[in-house]
Amino acid sequence: MREFGYERAHDVSGAVALLGADPDARYLGGGTNLVDLMKAGVETPGRLVDVRDLPLDRIETADDGGLRVGATVTNSDLAAHPEVRRRYPALTQAVLAGASGQLRNMATVGGNLLQRTRCGYFTDTAHACNKRVPGSGCSAVAGEHRNHAILGATEHCVAVHPSDMGVALAAFDAVVSYETADGPGALALGDFYRPVGDTPHLETALPSGALITGVTLPPAPVAARSRYRKVRERASYAFAIGSVAAALDVRDGAVHEVRLAFGAVASRPWRAHAAERALTGAPATAEAFAAAADAELAAARTLPQNGYKVTLMRNLVVATLTELAEEAAR
Repeated sequence: MREFGYERAHDVSGAVALLGADPDARYLGGGTNLVDLMKAGVETPGRLVDVRDLPLDRIETADDGGLRVGATVTNSDLAAHPEVRRRYPALTQAVLAGASGQLRNMATVGGNLLQRTRCGYFTDTAHACNKRVPGSGCSAVAGEHRNHAILGATEHCVAVHPSDMGVALAAFDAVVSYETADGPGALALGDFYRPVGDTPHLETALPSGALITGVTLPPAPVAARSRYRKVRERASYAFAIGSVAAALDVRDGAVHEVRLAFGAVASRPWRAHAAERALTGAPATAEAFAAAADAELAAARTLPQNGYKVTLMRNLVVATLTELAEEAAR
């Protein structure tokens, strides 16, 4: 590991100033991803700015009735919060599915959004990776890619985003707040992650040096009946090979409102807008759920080893929405 300096920030403006004064610095939250990448030589910051003491560790009700979640709230505290459990149960389920209790106790909301892909070629510096070294190539395209992207990928990168929490946040139209030397800003989660294009190393639309200060969940009554379903290769904690965050409001047997987001299929949490449009007003039946999934997955572009994900995601959508519809009918 490269030697690095360490500073502990005590206020937001001070943290931003410390990073602005050193372009080789990085913010440190729980460190559950960054430190691992530093050990592997993938991340090589010259200085870490510890933000865990910043006053960003609260979950509060927003003026419009939504929830504001501070960036240093731990994943454990987020999952356990009674308002999150009551109003956005899929978010609690996603966080609990994401990692062991020990990791959740350390990992932060802001860090979770910024975690890097777990693609083996990204974390192994002996292989080419455009995300790690722009212009070097993508070893996964012709290599091992059974867990890689089927939506939104390009020949420059087929890695997937690993966050479970981000999938639920995408379904609920979360907004990410940040601070820069020029003042505060905000990005809807749908705009937070950049498309892969030919610059996969540019992962978010955050301005340079920006510090995430929190995430806001708008009020969403439909989210009270929601679910997160994750498929992984082993029963113990593992990254998803496919996941769905879904919320459903059924009235008189028809879909009044639906939210859908997919995980482990793209470089970012994938909001399933085509499926939502296909379902709104449709009968709440397995056949309609399958047709909606097909509408979204029509854009899938598979590689030789990951075509199974199309069938997996279709079945996952149908199973999750069917469960929610049956609950609504009781």
